[in-house]
Amino acid sequence: MKSSVRVCLERPSLRREAEFLTLERVSRRLHRPWVTAPSTREAYRAYLARCRKRSNRSFFVAIQETREIAGVVNISEIVRGSFRSAYLGYYAFRPHAARGLMSAGLSLVLDHAFGEMELHRLEANVQPGNRASIRLIRRLGFRREGLSPKYLKIGGRWRDHERWAILAEDWR
Repeated sequence: MKSSVRVCLERPSLRREAEFLTLERVSRRLHRPWVTAPSTREAYRAYLARCRKRSNRSFFVAIQETREIAGVVNISEIVRGSFRSAYLGYYAFRPHAARGLMSAGLSLVLDHAFGEMELHRLEANVQPGNRASIRLIRRLGFRREGLSPKYLKIGGRWRDHERWAILAEDWR
């Protein structure tokens, strides 16, 4: 899997289950109301099953030196053919948030998506109040395309999302 000086990417696996569930537990306050990560063995295993589908690619962003999981990046609903597009989702874990690790990890994922996967477009949908996430994708070169009212149901509520996207030719 690809790596940078600070982080590397690895595929989610059963051997990481206990670590992932512990990180999810200590990160709940960080994640709410932005994302709901798998929080039980059953939910984690269902996540692993989704990771194996052709329409999804998932990565753990791991710290190069310690191999601790710093965050998660998911490419989902991959459509091939003349569309070559997908959705991008991501979240960091405590205590690794706000250290530039997700920026480094997402850069590796974008290299992979626009290189080996030959995608043309990635779309990230972010709740308007999630300023840290918006700063991150803006820094990576995503452009805001609009607002999607009540776009995703998270934490039992339909939430508005800003639609951000990046094209292969705009990535570095």
